[in-house]
Amino acid sequence: MQRGCGGTSAGYSGSTCPNIVATAALGRATARTSSVHLWFPSEVSGILLQQIRPLREDSMIRKILLGCIGSTVLLASILLAAQTPNTSNLGLVGDRFKPLTWDQMTPEQKTMTTNVLNGPRNSLGGPFNVLLRSPEMGDLTQKLGEYARFRPSVPPKIRELAIIVAARHWTAQFEWNAHRRAAAQAGLGESIIQAIANRKRPTGMQPDEEAAYNFANELMETTQVSDATFKAAVDRFGEKGVVDIIGVMGYYQIVSMLLNVDRYPLPAGVTPELK
Repeated sequence: MQRGCGGTSAGYSGSTCPNIVATAALGRATARTSSVHLWFPSEVSGILLQQIRPLREDSMIRKILLGCIGSTVLLASILLAAQTPNTSNLGLVGDRFKPLTWDQMTPEQKTMTTNVLNGPRNSLGGPFNVLLRSPEMGDLTQKLGEYARFRPSVPPKIRELAIIVAARHWTAQFEWNAHRRAAAQAGLGESIIQAIANRKRPTGMQPDEEAAYNFANELMETTQVSDATFKAAVDRFGEKGVVDIIGVMGYYQIVSMLLNVDRYPLPAGVTPELK
């Protein structure tokens, strides 16, 4: 018995059979290949499958693309929110260099401001109001400062010791006030901090503190370091650590000069400690 669309045993007339099956197949993307071959000769079923498969594939591709687009838009919104700092109160402070507002800034200054606020500092206190006057240099400088303050290879206590040696050398009151507290929090003894403030050699230092102090103080005061001082620093901190100490001191000397030229004020109620 013939089971094609023209056969009577199937119960369909030749004119209605293809329409019914084609409609069902096209309406359901999951139609089985076997059901198509059941009602159509191989030539007709092949043509129909060629129409159904692209529809199913197009539908899947559309769903994937829509999902990707939705995810991309959501991710972009999250990143934009994270990278858009609050500019209503920048907290810029200055004396000779008057504090800038967001509306006063050039596009380059806004770029630098955004880069600082999106970094680990979360603040524009200190040298940034001055550095904004040369935003291209300022942006490069703040990136060096970000490494010097947050990611050098030496321990925080050694980093802060190097900073306060530089601050003491320049008598940078604001820098000293901020980092003498950071040094204490990092574990540097108060007697060591006080000795540095009074331009005296600290006593009772730990071996790592002594190696760092000798290197930093000798470099700052004589512009050179002896072989013995260099070897002790390298033995303790490695060559990378020694270079990082130099970089920390170099950056905070830039900061000291910027703050001193600006006559940057201390926080309200704070008395200058350095004489």
